[in-house]
Amino acid sequence: MSDSHGLEQEVQVIKARHKDADAMIHCGDSELAYGSETLNGFYYAKGNCDFEPEMENEQVLTVGDVTFYVTHGHLHQVKTTLMPLKYKAQENEAQVACFGHSHIAGAEVVDGVLLINPGSARLPRDREEPTYALLEWDDPAEATLQFYHVNGEKMDGLVLSTDLTAKN
Repeated sequence: MSDSHGLEQEVQVIKARHKDADAMIHCGDSELAYGSETLNGFYYAKGNCDFEPEMENEQVLTVGDVTFYVTHGHLHQVKTTLMPLKYKAQENEAQVACFGHSHIAGAEVVDGVLLINPGSARLPRDREEPTYALLEWDDPAEATLQFYHVNGEKMDGLVLSTDLTAKN
């Protein structure tokens, strides 16, 4: 998830809904304090509206055999191009890059890197519905990315199947 801009109850509900997830990622702009109970359990990247000095601008994590590069995106010009983000993911040998900042839900694979913007949980752009995304796989070669409304409903048309083992 990303760009929840002060929401706490909704973030906690989403966290509880997916409590069995192997990892939970927040791509920044929660506007919550570092160490907040709401963010407990999330890998978190600092956004341009987060001012806690303890927050990191980026995180690299591995879930199973898949490496993720997590950032907010404002330091990588994601509103203009995704190339710097893709390069940063490749530098970190990540198959997946998660980012926010634009508040626009979407995903694409570029040179073997899955770029995911879960949209905004509070202030979506290019659509009315506030969203987050869930990436699932038993076999990384057959991964599925599904976007959800914050109320838990699947977003029709916002789904992507991909191979996370493709080399970048």
